[in-house]
Amino acid sequence: MANVKPKVDAVIVGMGWTGAILAKELTDAGLNVVALERGADRDTQPDFAYPKAIDELEGSVHRRFLQGLNQETVTIRHTSADTAVPYRQIGSFKPGTGVGGAGTHWSGCHFRPLPEDMNFRSNVEQRFGKKFIADDMTIEDFPISYDDLEPHLDMFERVCGTAGRAGKINGVIQPGGNPFEGSRTRDYPLGPNPEYLGAEMFHKGAKEMGWHSYPIPTSNASGPYTNPYGCQMGPCNACGFCSDYGCINYSKASPNACILPVLRQRGNFELRANSQVLKVNLDSTKKKATGVTYLDAQGREVEQPADLVLLCAFQLYNVHLMLVSGIGTPYDPVSNTGTIGRNYSYQNLNRVVLFYDKDVQANQFIGIGGAGATMDDLNGNQLDNGKLGFVGGGLVWARQPGAGPVRGINVPAGTPNWGSKWKQAVADNFRHSFYFEVQGACMSYRQNYLSLDPTYKDAFGRPLLRMTFDWQQNEIKASQFFVDQALKMGRTLNPLSILGDAKKDGEHYNITKYQSTHTCGGATMGSNPATSALNRYLQSWDVSNVFAIGANAFPQNNGYNPTGLVGGLAYWAATAIREKYLKNPGPMVQA
Repeated sequence: MANVKPKVDAVIVGMGWTGAILAKELTDAGLNVVALERGADRDTQPDFAYPKAIDELEGSVHRRFLQGLNQETVTIRHTSADTAVPYRQIGSFKPGTGVGGAGTHWSGCHFRPLPEDMNFRSNVEQRFGKKFIADDMTIEDFPISYDDLEPHLDMFERVCGTAGRAGKINGVIQPGGNPFEGSRTRDYPLGPNPEYLGAEMFHKGAKEMGWHSYPIPTSNASGPYTNPYGCQMGPCNACGFCSDYGCINYSKASPNACILPVLRQRGNFELRANSQVLKVNLDSTKKKATGVTYLDAQGREVEQPADLVLLCAFQLYNVHLMLVSGIGTPYDPVSNTGTIGRNYSYQNLNRVVLFYDKDVQANQFIGIGGAGATMDDLNGNQLDNGKLGFVGGGLVWARQPGAGPVRGINVPAGTPNWGSKWKQAVADNFRHSFYFEVQGACMSYRQNYLSLDPTYKDAFGRPLLRMTFDWQQNEIKASQFFVDQALKMGRTLNPLSILGDAKKDGEHYNITKYQSTHTCGGATMGSNPATSALNRYLQSWDVSNVFAIGANAFPQNNGYNPTGLVGGLAYWAATAIREKYLKNPGPMVQA
């Protein structure tokens, strides 16, 4: 029998970015909040302290800060006709765990969506006609606009100390920023980070292409900063250990550095680490949650009653909890009905590498996770999709998060995979090459979805989450176009040689190769409960005191990294809970 804890106002599942934001906002409102995190407690000191955190073998191979897959993972298959098998080794994507979640090991790229990303389906239909969207493509509009979100996107940038250069303030174009961005009310809290050679070369090549390059907005502090919560950040020292690592320097924004220092001092907040939530408990009507059941650090089953249940886990596991708890109707791709698991999408990432002779010093061991240069000339409404024949835009960027022998060293085409010639190529090219990445949008389709696996169970006896996903021709065509554009730009920079890895016709999704942790969808927000799991406030249509906050809410993925939008949505939902829900608990949107 479960040990029953005293009832609290709100229980939060997961203590990454969204969990920390909701905890801060709801404790501000005077609620008693308990946060349950499946992993260990973590903070800059001692967990990310130098020198023990800077170990490539431990961080990038043994994945010290990422989710262990021996207790909880997903199964993966390409089509519904295949048998899914478990994801047993981190490859294609990297779910976080522990306090801070993926917010501790991200690189720091911090984009806002374009205004047209928010009304995506309507915009495509208006520009190219309804028939331009394939029958199996289930893309939707977000049920909120960019203008709705702007103050919340701004707040997240303030909390993160985001470094960048505005492109449009109150409708006025600003020099050096992104002229295609949505209008913002003010500039970034910090100016751009210093540029390295690859970014300087990117600006040069972009000019040759007629593109409008700008500094990547990044939550790696470019100077000393104190955020609105009073949390201090120090300027990044370009150590090159952002991706896969917690920041040793209080420079990369994270829940641990930017919000937890405040929360930990609050009497109405309790963090319980090593607490694996098994399910959301529902009452007899199945329309109201009564709390959650979890296993504590000693493996004891505990029931935590609560008036509000906030699912703030990694995108995949928010969907999993909804499925195993019976919240909403599981998606059926055959009938195209049900909403939980619907509209799963990913990101379309590729790379172009440029090699130079030894008088060009790229020094890739230096790195600031998110910093670099990019452009939006191939994204959003700047791209003529009707002419190109695919839906969705993308970016080309120069980014240098730091390189080392364990994380891999690029070598020119034709180099053997081992032996003395490989070693010589590594020595010749490590300091004299850099890369551009090509990141494109990923659409949602009937055949790409999440469900419960009928065969495999996790260590707690629950069915694993099953991912059914493969690249569709739309994304393959987009990949080939964007990589071709990046190659054209690269050749203007006169490299000795250049490599590009566009997806090939008929290519299948490969789970062994890292290609972005930007997994999205599965419990999306929308205006129609027949096609979405959540309303515009990220509140479950079916169980009104449950909110699922994260990239699970994206109806499809746009060309950007998702964290900026995830943070903005978290502040949007928190504001709605504080200002609307608490005054009148129940559905905030009538179906």
